[in-house]
Amino acid sequence: MFVSSVKPLSYDRTLESKNRESFRTYIQQRKKYLVAKRAFDLVLSVAAIVFIMSWLLPVLALMIKLSSKGSAFFVQKRVGFLGRSFNCYKFRTMVMNKEADSMQAVHNDPRITRMGKFLRNSNLDELPQFFNVLMGDMTIVGPRPHMHSDCENFAEVVDNYKFRNIVKPGITGLAQVKGFRGPAKTYESIFKRYQWDAFYVRNANFWMDMRIVRKTAAQTVYFIYKLIVPGAVAENPQAGGKKAYRKLLLDMRQRMNSIV
Repeated sequence: MFVSSVKPLSYDRTLESKNRESFRTYIQQRKKYLVAKRAFDLVLSVAAIVFIMSWLLPVLALMIKLSSKGSAFFVQKRVGFLGRSFNCYKFRTMVMNKEADSMQAVHNDPRITRMGKFLRNSNLDELPQFFNVLMGDMTIVGPRPHMHSDCENFAEVVDNYKFRNIVKPGITGLAQVKGFRGPAKTYESIFKRYQWDAFYVRNANFWMDMRIVRKTAAQTVYFIYKLIVPGAVAENPQAGGKKAYRKLLLDMRQRMNSIV
């Protein structure tokens, strides 16, 4: 049940037809961008699968299997492009439970394993979704895909919420780099995420996608860097990610110089 000091907005079912019209207009106005976006999705997905997941995936899968019983992967029906359902792939971060398809994770959720907490905080649990991107169900940057139950519940309290579904869901998105991660339990948290998602849908361009990818990478590097270097502190995840990234480049340059 969502707790809010704001009166929920009614959901007008006729907005579905308006969204279809918005989609046709969106496609007509952004043909070049969408072609470039798909090309970028394919290149980055293949690169991630070949150069990162080829060795990291079996390592993480083994650690997940050793940490708790069950499959290393978690497959769930999510809401995709134009509201279509698709199988979304993730690393399993919880113990096996019957509520996984209906109940959001909460802060300090007892269902989340120790390994799962690391995967969630570092965004590494989303790595298998590069296969979703390769298959065309998702994109690198876009609104995050919801469980069907969440999508229906959110649409009941935020007017025209399903407008965000006129684009493919993403591995990362504008709302996520703005700090809106984890469970959405109040009207305010749902509405603010929707605002960022709607802003992205209306204003998306190739360079905005590049900035979102860069910030997501910085946040991931920052979290992993904190684990590797005890006591590492930064003003914020983005700044920490940049510092860690610069340190990594400096170390690589020093090694190259020593070889030469």
